Amino acid sequence: MNSDIRLALIYGSVREGRFCDVVVDWAQRRIQRHGGYTVERIDPRDWPLGGPSLRGDEARLQQLRQRLHAADAYLVVTPEYNHGYPAPLKALIDACYEPWRAKPVAFVSYGASSGGMRAVEQLRQVYGELHAATLRDCVHLMHARRLFGADGELREPQAVHEAMGVLLARLGWWARALRDARTALPYEAAA
Repeated sequence: MNSDIRLALIYGSVREGRFCDVVVDWAQRRIQRHGGYTVERIDPRDWPLGGPSLRGDEARLQQLRQRLHAADAYLVVTPEYNHGYPAPLKALIDACYEPWRAKPVAFVSYGASSGGMRAVEQLRQVYGELHAATLRDCVHLMHARRLFGADGELREPQAVHEAMGVLLARLGWWARALRDARTALPYEAAA
């Protein structure tokens, strides 16, 4: 059996010209360097849940649910827009209730002076309601556009790389522990 953690790397933004692509690409490189994860990217642009989009398209919605359900853990890369997280991310989360249960969720956030902390704190409440376990350890990138060079790498990486290493180590611990617990007793059977 593959001991790698199946990680869903979730984009938080769908804006044109979004900076999220730079941060997600950086996060995936750090994950690969860390090892122990098999990554599947989940981009809300591929699953437009607002307006007429997937309403009535149960087959596509089921594909999204299956991809999220297959994950052992989630890493959400989210910007902070106007002191909150983006609506398309909320739509993606709300469209798929069951896959999040008894699984860990970690965050890499970016924004202006808060580095996305307010968005993460709001997301903790949402994921708590879905019975997911959010990690305390996060990576917050303040003024992220200034932090990255044109090559998509951090200009001064040491502190951020250390924080990401801690996040990935703890996410792996939680993912394995909760995967073992779900195998021993399905979460739905616990109550």
